[in-house]
Amino acid sequence: MRPAKLLTCRGAGVDPDARVRHRAQILINAPLRTVWNLQADVERWPSWQAPVTAAERLGSGPLHEGSAFRWATPLPPNPTPATGLEITSTVEQLGHHTCIRWTGPAIGEGLHIDGVHVWTFTETRGGVRVSTEETHTGPQVDADVPTASAILRQGLESWLNHLRAAAEAHAHHRPD
Repeated sequence: MRPAKLLTCRGAGVDPDARVRHRAQILINAPLRTVWNLQADVERWPSWQAPVTAAERLGSGPLHEGSAFRWATPLPPNPTPATGLEITSTVEQLGHHTCIRWTGPAIGEGLHIDGVHVWTFTETRGGVRVSTEETHTGPQVDADVPTASAILRQGLESWLNHLRAAAEAHAHHRPD
């Protein structure tokens, strides 16, 4: 089931033909700058979200179009032997303080996923609305769409909740 309109960053969205997809959003009571800085500082992801066990930039400077980074996360039980994923992401589109779109492979034992991930950040009266949409393609996920979709949903919901907790804690302890 495909949402009527895909999230986009600078005109590009997720894979419209992917069978494994999830979209989620959350309202974060923190300044946009705080939320953006947490999300864009890839190497600090493990400090605020336990499901990211490692993260490294494959370049220097602020996150920009063309930036690449490698990160790792465990996987819940699934039909493959994979217990974790190593993901190499490349930023394809970026709008400072508004959106990020990255693509790349996620590799685990007996598992190869091609992912496309879009994040949008919108200031609202209550803080920042963070919306995310991700698609996965590959023979293993296409072979078991319900399980792959459930794992993706769990991962995105967890990420958003960790981002909200980190941003709101930061905002209440140190003003921007």
